[in-house]
Amino acid sequence: MVGKQGLSTKTIVAIGIGTAVFVILGRFVTLPSGVPNTNIDTAYAFLALMGVLFGPLAGFLIGLLGHALKDAVFFGSIWWSWVICSGLVGLFFGLAGLRLKVRVGEFTTRGIILFNVVQIIGQLLAWFVIAPLLDILIYAEPANKVFLQGAVAGTANIVTVGVLGTLLIAAYAKTRNRSGSLQKE
Repeated sequence: MVGKQGLSTKTIVAIGIGTAVFVILGRFVTLPSGVPNTNIDTAYAFLALMGVLFGPLAGFLIGLLGHALKDAVFFGSIWWSWVICSGLVGLFFGLAGLRLKVRVGEFTTRGIILFNVVQIIGQLLAWFVIAPLLDILIYAEPANKVFLQGAVAGTANIVTVGVLGTLLIAAYAKTRNRSGSLQKE
């Protein structure tokens, strides 16, 4: 997390590892959506877990750096509008995580609902609004094309994070000691 001295060593390491895993998942564990340059991407489920565990700044940096690095390495250029939105989505995951008690083994129905409401709002804002508008402003892309891409990517990410992200967070929470547990730490 972030303290008076800045990011903790643990968070910096998480950002580095999270960025690398985001790149690998974003390149090799995707499904085509049928819309050009738009995939169903499992990296966002992993980003959700990392954002929830390490906070908004880590979520933002993992999404931003991971997407930028993936674009640069595998496609030869960075599509900044979507890179920025990946960071924003990671930020929203981290903000949701501030209200959850996943690190102490609690991910209740209320927590699942809260997480998914926040992730849906963040993804709707990022993919349905910001990414298409930035595509138009930065790259002079046609509006009908980029709003379709944003809607497809956003919908796919909402579902992927809603299912896989929720399962990853729930699985992590089950590995942690619950409050009042008699297990040793």
